[in-house]
Amino acid sequence: MKMTYKGSCHCGRIRYEVDVDLEAGTSRCNCSYCSKMRYWGASVKPEDFRLLCEESGIGDYQFGTMSGHHRFCMNCGTAPYGHGYVEEIGGAFVSINIACLDGIDPAVLATLPIQYMDGLHNNWWNVPAETKHM
Repeated sequence: MKMTYKGSCHCGRIRYEVDVDLEAGTSRCNCSYCSKMRYWGASVKPEDFRLLCEESGIGDYQFGTMSGHHRFCMNCGTAPYGHGYVEEIGGAFVSINIACLDGIDPAVLATLPIQYMDGLHNNWWNVPAETKHM
């Protein structure tokens, strides 16, 4: 069931609201970016995401295919969301950082389903050999 959550970076300069069904699944990836960030995400369609702040002060990092924008706070460094377009996953998307959602009980977070993806080897639809560190 979709619920509305508010999210933010550590210092609160980046704020957003998102409609997402966390029970439908979250993901963790072992690609070079996600593994270093320990990024835990959930993807939504762009119409389910609302930025509640000005874009000034929001950095943008891209790598590889340049199909994704990893957005981060230029003040505190937190990466609360990203966006892009990848045809194989349905086109335009916004990925929210689960750790940046405000006010979620850790007991609820512990029950969320996680899909592990082997992005390090461009084998996205398969689980990596090791996931404990993710």
